[in-house]
Parts: sequence; C-alpha cells; structure tokens
Amino acid sequence: MIRKQKNNISRDLAKKMVLIVGPRQVGKTWLAKEIMQDYNNPVYLNFDHLEDRKIIKEESWLPATDIVVFDELHKMKEWKTYLKGLYDTKPDHLHILVTGSARLDTFSQAGDSLAGRYFLHHLFPFSYKETSIDKQFPLDFLISRGGFPEPLLAENEEDIQRWRSLYADSLIREDILNFENIQDLRSIQLLFQLLRSRVGSPISYKSLSEDIDKSPNTVKKFIQTLEALYIVFRVTPFSRDIARSLKKEPKLYFFDTGMVNGDEGIKFENYMAVSLLKHVNFLHDSKGKDTRLHYLRTKEKREVDFCLVENEKPVMMVETKFSDTVVSPHLYYFNKRYSITGMQVVLNIRKEKMKDNIAIRKAENFLFELDI
Repeated sequence: MIRKQKNNISRDLAKKMVLIVGPRQVGKTWLAKEIMQDYNNPVYLNFDHLEDRKIIKEESWLPATDIVVFDELHKMKEWKTYLKGLYDTKPDHLHILVTGSARLDTFSQAGDSLAGRYFLHHLFPFSYKETSIDKQFPLDFLISRGGFPEPLLAENEEDIQRWRSLYADSLIREDILNFENIQDLRSIQLLFQLLRSRVGSPISYKSLSEDIDKSPNTVKKFIQTLEALYIVFRVTPFSRDIARSLKKEPKLYFFDTGMVNGDEGIKFENYMAVSLLKHVNFLHDSKGKDTRLHYLRTKEKREVDFCLVENEKPVMMVETKFSDTVVSPHLYYFNKRYSITGMQVVLNIRKEKMKDNIAIRKAENFLFELDI
C-alpha cells in the first residue's frame, strides 16, 4: 500500500523540518523509514532507546548524515528548544524529520519557538483511495477493519480483536493517564465505552456527566484529551452564514472505525467522517487551504451529516446513507436556501444520478475522488 503523502513530505523536507503527527500505530515510523531510503546517509533515533537518547543529546551523528529522523522526541525535556537550536545551526545538507504521538501536534501549538521552521503533516488511517490502488480491498472490508495497518492486514478476526483490545487498553493506561496527569482510570474508561455507542449523535456534556458521575467540565476535559491524543475527533456545527443554527453539541467520531458500537449505517458514517477529515487536513497540510469539516443543523433539527467549509464558506455538504436512495429533504433545504452543493453518498447503490440539483453518489466513487 502507498502513502500518498510521501512525495509532499519529501518536498517539504528540502525547505524546512517536518513534523508528522497522528494516532498511535497509524504508520508514522514506517513512513519515515520509507522516506529515509531516498537518502544516502540517513539516521533514525528513537528517544526511548538509551543509546539513541545519548546520541540525540550530544548531537553525535556523523557529519555526512543527510537526514535525521527523531521518534518519540516529545518525551525529551524542552524538546522544542532542542529542535530550534538544532535547526538554526545545522548544515544545509541536513534534513530533519520528527515523528511521534499527537502530543507533537498539541505542543507545537503552544508558544512560537518553532514558528517558521517546520511544516506539519497529519498521518491518518489508510483511505479507500490508498488501499484500492494495489490491494483492491472492498469498501465494506475497510469499514469493518478500519484503516490502521495491523488490523487491516491481519489474517483472521481473532488477531484483529486482540490488537484492538490491546490498543484501546494501552491508549487509556499509557497515553491518557499520563496526559495532563489524569489519574481517574475508571471514569475515563466508562466515558470511552459510552462514546463508542454515541458516534454520529450530538454530544451533551451534561448527559455524559450524569452517566459517569463527573462534572460537565470534567467530561469536556476528558473528551479534549481523547481528541488531543487522536482517539476521537469532534465535528462541530457550522453557523456563520446559516440562520438559527446551533452552536453547541459537537458530534464525535473515532479514528479507528472498528471501535464503533453501532449498526452498519453508523460505521459507514464514521468511516466517511475519517475520510473527509483526512481530505481537509491534506488540503491544509500540502496546499495551504483553509478547509474544515463541520455539519449542518438548525434549531428546527434540519441536519446534514457533513459540510466542507473553505475560507469560512460552505462549499459541499454530504449526507451518508447505507442503502436509501431517496434524497434527504434536509439536503434540498440547505441547497435551495443557501446554494450549497449537495451529495448523498450511498454505500449500497447500483447507479448514480442527479435529482433536483442533488447528486446521489456511489460511496466507492465518491471516496476515490477525494484528495488522499
């Protein structure tokens, strides 16, 4: 399988250092080592390895090194100051690539010590477009397994379940509990399980707080931590140019579609959410476009699953359906009132068609046309 971002990252490395961020075990290290193969004298250093740690601190790689890849560098005290000093004094031939957990993304937003010195690239689970080029995985197979490399390529269902169980446990016990000193294991485990069954529905912090017996502010903090570590992501309502729209209640989705507890329609909606988020991040990371993912909802509860927004203007709305080809009346409403291009993307459909300015698309075709 091919990571479509490789060429863009290699291009950016010639200009600045590059940070690759994304969920655990999504393939960041694998991609970095693929990029290293294009260099004559590459060096890979993992801060978790004691010998590598010494080389990092002493900057004792050979002078001929033309790329140094740092993994887990966020665990180093004052890692941003270290990178700033290294970048400002490095020889012209040396390229710098940094990979690690989502903490790189979180920390890079705090302060400006690295401002102007790096490009940021988000690496998300494999898309339908990336996997269909050579492997030809059916879409329902991808929705079931998700786009993380290990479960996607597993030989049997037992291996998938073992991976997912260990993955979820390590996220909670290692990443979440160490992030911002959160120690309430029972409450965050319970919240994690509740969210698995509420994918695609507007989230009420008050309702969740009653379920886990914590304050709404604590629930919000827990969810922000899950989001910062690329376990879930929020899709918020777009409201700027749409009258009577709700500004609260985001919807939540999982980066690993396999974690979703729900019917096939909900899992398809989650897979579409991940695919669209990957699309808008690719446009931002590689092309500098101000593109974001939202959904549409009015106080009268007219709702469309997703809306792509570019430069604060809605440019396309997407409604997902498992098999229903009857166009959503809410698509008609937003299309006629606000002139937003509408797509109804259907998983099980024989023929695509246009109906009253709304395109009814086959899911495979729509997903293959997305950037990355």
